[in-house]
Amino acid sequence: MQHQQYLPFGETHLDNPTTGTAYNFSCKEKDNETWYSYFGARNNKFSFKSKIINYLFMQTQGRFKLMTVTEFGQWLEENTFSRVIKLVQNHHTYIPNYSHFKGNNQFASLEAMERFHIERGFSEIAQNLTIFPDGSVAVCRSFDKIPAGIKGANQYGICIENVGCFDIGGDTMTAAQRDAIIKVNAMLCRKFKLTPSPDTIVYHHWYDLVSGMRTGGTGTTKSCPGTAFFGGNTINDALHNFLPLIVNELKNSGTVIPVASQPQKTYEVTAYVLNVRSGPGVSNGIVKSLQKGTHVIAYEEKNGWCRIDAAQQQWVSKSYLLEV
Repeated sequence: MQHQQYLPFGETHLDNPTTGTAYNFSCKEKDNETWYSYFGARNNKFSFKSKIINYLFMQTQGRFKLMTVTEFGQWLEENTFSRVIKLVQNHHTYIPNYSHFKGNNQFASLEAMERFHIERGFSEIAQNLTIFPDGSVAVCRSFDKIPAGIKGANQYGICIENVGCFDIGGDTMTAAQRDAIIKVNAMLCRKFKLTPSPDTIVYHHWYDLVSGMRTGGTGTTKSCPGTAFFGGNTINDALHNFLPLIVNELKNSGTVIPVASQPQKTYEVTAYVLNVRSGPGVSNGIVKSLQKGTHVIAYEEKNGWCRIDAAQQQWVSKSYLLEV
């Protein structure tokens, strides 16, 4: 416990709901880990410390709300949203990067990003959330508004922009930002009941910029969220490096969410167009189609068919897949 502050000019009073007598609060202490305040109090019979949960850091400027990761978790639990959320997008800003971050210019950075996005034709800032190098979290676009993050994955998505350039040779992610990214992803999974998997935690790199199709990194793509983002930007990198950290965070918080089993293999589509069906066999209906070169993950194999979605019945013939 640090930063004990004594209250000048008398004491702060709060009625004891049990006896009706007043407690006299004479000092407060701030916990740097939780940002909660602990107020020292006394009355005629005894003294105690009462934990008052409140927003000690959160600041608001225009549409933007800036807060600690703990406060974000509290804010998230206290709010309800009408939009259906099925996935969380992870990005890096590339620019601005760490060289632009001064420790106290979060609002200026958000305003600059919004101006750039409006110049590109967006109505407002593109992302729902921004995570800064010091671990602070900004709520930007309303969660009830579809983000402009990944073509083909916006309708049911929450978009997170992580400030920095996380390509190889770029910024070295701070421990505070790393911790915040893991926790925010876990908090969103808990809030929207998402099982961490490559279908619910996605990278911009996995989607073709022109078609909006999920290709797994082939075609016209960005490196976003960076070739060094938690060990890399591929599906396998996410499976082995990033998703386990989110799963562990959920377990440590006591969240009971079924965790998707680790897929056995990753494949590349070899047919020019491959039908995705609602079951393992040609008698099942066509759900969508995949283009040649698309990377898929096999969550289950049955009678020469592979289920390529962690939660839904989406199957393709293994005859047109090449293991990568």
